Parts: sequence; structure tokens; C-alpha cells
Amino acid sequence: MYLIKTSAVALAISMLTLWTQAGEQLPFPVVTAVKQSVVREEKADAVVEAIQQATVSAQVSGRIIEVNVDVDDYVTKGSVIVRFRDTEQQATLKSAQARYVEAEANYNRIQDVFKRKLASKSQLDSAEANFKAARATLEQAKEQLEHTVVRAPYSGIVVERLVEVGEMASIGQGLMTGISLERLRAVADVPQRYIDKVRQLGRARVIITDGKNQSIPGVKLTFSPYADPATHTFRVRVDLPVGQEGIYPGMYTKVAFVIGEEERLLVPTSAVVHRSEVTAVYVINDQGQVSLRQIRSGHELDDGHTEVLAGLQAGEQVAADPIAAGIYLKQQGHPEL
Repeated sequence: MYLIKTSAVALAISMLTLWTQAGEQLPFPVVTAVKQSVVREEKADAVVEAIQQATVSAQVSGRIIEVNVDVDDYVTKGSVIVRFRDTEQQATLKSAQARYVEAEANYNRIQDVFKRKLASKSQLDSAEANFKAARATLEQAKEQLEHTVVRAPYSGIVVERLVEVGEMASIGQGLMTGISLERLRAVADVPQRYIDKVRQLGRARVIITDGKNQSIPGVKLTFSPYADPATHTFRVRVDLPVGQEGIYPGMYTKVAFVIGEEERLLVPTSAVVHRSEVTAVYVINDQGQVSLRQIRSGHELDDGHTEVLAGLQAGEQVAADPIAAGIYLKQQGHPEL
């Protein structure tokens, strides 16, 4: 289990200046070991993926006369990416417009005649039906013409170009595949023994492991309703804040899921001394006497503190600069251990 200090609570460790019994000021800063609430986390391997990723397909059949983008190009929402020859669609539209004008004129004429009781109700109904059919045909023709111009559904990066100028494309054929880098998420598999806690607490952070050691809080968790029968894990998607820079789909990362909270005794990691198999801190008693005391340490937290499991009590003073404390102890003629 990995533990990290609760972000909502600041660790109350302040630098102190202490004096010896003889009234001499200690030549190093001192901090107080305090108990603090920390959260337990379970880390899982994850992969970054784009929330918006899609292949744009042809909605008409025809010859491609224009391809405006290629792989790795950035496109804005609504920009033209592919254009089809529209000769047939233009002709269909003109024909539909002519039929619409004729049907509208006939419908208006029959209405006028019907008002003067010179036309039957069936004639009026027939003219109205023809007018509505012509209007629907016109709208369909306009839509077919619009489909000859393919536009980007959202702003993003082209990752795959599937057609070339001069090719014939049919309805449903893929033209371009693109992703948006604005909205990303990390996808991880959580072991079944932790899934209830992860669902209940609903908190996670994404850790970018590219040398920066960047930690990003997740804004939304989406859970698979069932476990993978082979791995017995639940897939969880963790949405990142919009507009993250330097993070790309396909990158390896880790997700730390919160699975609990508990109290731990903490000291700055910089105050801990490691010598062979001994872990210790320099402790200052009420009389200002310095001694090196062995402790049993726990996890090192991301915020620069270490858990103390045994060997130290809350409220005791420890040297924040163990090198300076060691030099001071030797100058006093005392062994460190």
C-alpha cells in the first residue's frame, strides 16, 4: 500500500530554534514529529487515451477531389478535411429546387381557388401533399450536397489518413481518423479486492512517470460494471482536467486510487538518517541534549515526509538537518550511537 498525506490538511511541522541546558543555541533547525491524517492508495498501471477519438466516414459515394490534411496535422472544428466531386448532387439540387418552386406555386393557386369554392378538398389535399414532398426532397438534396464537404467534428490531431485524391469512396468508408488532445483520460485495471473502496471514495490521481513525477488529480471516475474473467480486475477510466500539456494518448502512466484514510506519525524525509541497515533520527530532549535514535520507518510520502512506525513519539523534537546535528554531536565529544 502507498500512503500520501491528505491534500486538504497541511502538515503542522514548523522549524524551531532550541537552546542547550547551558544556554547555547543549537546550530541546526529542529522540527516536531506530529501525527497527521494520511490516505491509503493503491497504484495501478495505466495508459492515456483520448476521450474524443473517431474515424470520419463518407456519407456519400463519389470521387474524392480534395484532401486538405495529413497525419500529425492539427485541424480546428468545422474545417474542411475532404471534398467530393459534387456534380451529381448539384444537378439533383437544381432539379429539386425547380420541383419545389412548381409545387409551391400550384399549392398556393389551389388554396386560392379552394377559398373561392372552385376546387375540392381532395384537390387541396393533393396539392399540399405534393408541396410537402417537394420540400422534403429539396432538404434531402441540400443535405446530400453538404455531405460532399467533410468537416472536422472537433479540434484535434489527424492520426491516420485513409484516402487519396482521385479515389472513389463509398458510403461508410473511413476517410480520416483523429483525436482531440484537449480531453484525455487514464485507463487502469483495479483488482477486485479494492474496487468497492475505490467506488465508494471516488478519488484518484494520475502520476506521469516520464521523469517529471507529475501528479494530476482526476476529475471524474467511470467504472466498468463487471470484472474481466481472466484477470479479475475492473477497468476504471480517470478523466484528466481539460487542456493538459505534455501528455499524449498511448503514454504509460500510473493511477493512485484512494482506498482509505488513517493517522500516522510523520517527520521530514530529510531528517531521516540511513546507515547500513540502521534508520535513525537525531532527537533533542527537553534539556537540549542531542542523541541519534534508531527508528522503524514506513512509507516515504510524495510531499517529502516519512512515516515513523516505532522509536519516536508525537511531540518529540528531531533535527531537520541531520548532517549539522551529527557534526555538532561529534564536537561535543559524544558518539552518535
